[in-house]
Amino acid sequence: MNIPATLHYTKDHEWISLDGDTATIGITDHAQRELGDIVYVDIDTVDKDIAQHDVFGTVEAVKTVSDLFSPISGTVLEVNAKLADAPETVNSDPYGEGWIIKMKVANQGEVAGLLSAQAYGELVGA
Repeated sequence: MNIPATLHYTKDHEWISLDGDTATIGITDHAQRELGDIVYVDIDTVDKDIAQHDVFGTVEAVKTVSDLFSPISGTVLEVNAKLADAPETVNSDPYGEGWIIKMKVANQGEVAGLLSAQAYGELVGA
C-alpha cells in the first residue's frame, strides 16, 4: 500500500498536501482500493467555506457512494476538472493526477492534528 511520507492524513482516509496557504486534497490509496472502481466524483462546494470535518463532496464507486470530509477549514478554490471525464484517475493515481480539490487554508494550526504517514499506516494496518 502506498502512503507517501510527505503528506498528512485523516481517519476518514483523505490526504492533504500543503503549498503555502493552498492545500491539495484527495483520497488515499487505501480508500480507493476499498471503494473499488470510481465512476463519478461530485463536488459542489467551489468558492464555499468549509469547516474541518465537513463534507465537501462525494465519490461514487460501482457499488457505493462515500462522503468526502475536509481535513481542514478553508475555502474550496478548485476542483480537478480531469475527474469529470476520467473519475477512474482517482483509482490509478490517487496521490498525483487523481487529486480532488484545492483549498485555501483558513487555519494552519489544524494541520498539526492530522495523522502522519506512519500513524495512518498503523490505522489501516499497513
